[in-house]
Amino acid sequence: MSTAMNFGSKSFQPRPPDKGSFPLDHFGECKAFKETFMKCLRESSFDNSKCRLQSKAYLECRMEHQLMTKEPLEKLGFKDLSDPPPRQANEDCQH
Repeated sequence: MSTAMNFGSKSFQPRPPDKGSFPLDHFGECKAFKETFMKCLRESSFDNSKCRLQSKAYLECRMEHQLMTKEPLEKLGFKDLSDPPPRQANEDCQH
């Protein structure tokens, strides 16, 4: 009885994960944001709830530089930190 496998019969096509992993920042475009976030974590005994603004800024940088898929901040857990919708001009001119 042979237990040899035939490796040539199947082709494996790797694909990146949908979420949970993203490309490395090879050019350091968001390094300053990452360092600020990591410093905050160290200073707050790694309580990430105290570093949400830094986390948000880091993720925004990654999205701007196409290091991760653009997502609404609400979907990333920052609904309470999102900018309010812009006021319409006619609201400013009410007498």
